Amino acid sequence: MYYVGVFKDRDLVGVAIIQRVQLYLKDMFRHENDNSFKGFIKNGLSKFLKGNILVVGNLTHTGQHGIFFNNEKVSQLEYIDKIFEACDELSRWIKTEKKRKIRLILFKDYFKNDLIHIENQRFEANKFYKMQVQPNMILNPRKNWLNIRDYTADMTTKYRSRYNRARQKKQNIITKELTIGEINNHSLDLYSLYKNVSKNAPFNTFILPKNHFLILKEHLLDDFKVFGYYLDNELIGFYTLILNNTALETYFLGYDSEHQTVNQLYLNMLYDMVSFAITNKFHSIVYARTAMEIKSSVGAKPEAMFIYLKYTNRIVNALLKQIFNLMNPTQKWEERNPFKK
Repeated sequence: MYYVGVFKDRDLVGVAIIQRVQLYLKDMFRHENDNSFKGFIKNGLSKFLKGNILVVGNLTHTGQHGIFFNNEKVSQLEYIDKIFEACDELSRWIKTEKKRKIRLILFKDYFKNDLIHIENQRFEANKFYKMQVQPNMILNPRKNWLNIRDYTADMTTKYRSRYNRARQKKQNIITKELTIGEINNHSLDLYSLYKNVSKNAPFNTFILPKNHFLILKEHLLDDFKVFGYYLDNELIGFYTLILNNTALETYFLGYDSEHQTVNQLYLNMLYDMVSFAITNKFHSIVYARTAMEIKSSVGAKPEAMFIYLKYTNRIVNALLKQIFNLMNPTQKWEERNPFKK
């Protein structure tokens, strides 16, 4: 991580977090059942994409977690121009000091109504492409939900029955919030369960380090939660949450495939997140992207998100939209509505 300060008359008027990520061939396209032609294309793309990239924000976390400025002291355009300068200067410094060439620069993730899109022409002038990515799934708890029973009472009969069936399958599982010591003791188990889910993603830009959850807990303390699922004293699944002011942000999870279907672990985790949010009076649950259909079945709604992307090689950058479409294919899914009209 690199931290950028934007100053005006010696006053700090804006900040930005820029993350340097190293992409490796083995981490990107992980589906091994592609036909030979599709595999050839993906392998070619991986060779173009591998290397170092700069992310204005945090690649591991869905949402805009990279920029902030005081709009009473600096205009958005002035601020954005300074972040462009910072990316260029940082790229040069990394090439000189770290002997690494920055291949890609990414500004992520912005909702459709984010004010940053006003500067779309400035992004275009700097050779950035605006691209739509998978939506962020967000559930806003209703004011009448004082507990989980209120949540299920607002469901249609079909989805209330689905909730009850899932809870029935979880009845032999003990859910427990893990302490720092327990996270440390279970580090390898947590990592193995995370990798079990991660390996099924069609495209990945990173693999978390083995101590990721422990380090995050040590830094965020009560603002980071790890909940373990135990069956016969064995850890078979976990999920994590980041408490971000009034937003409950879901983070990484993992589970044992042997118990996933039998105990409906993933669906139960989504319900447990709802319960935690209602009990602790959060205004929103940020379920992030991926698995949109099942997340919509618990009440989350898709919010369109956009990124700005530039490849530092001009020739490759001219083809970037076509390359990105191959990396980020449109996923067909049916949005569910579990609540009564």
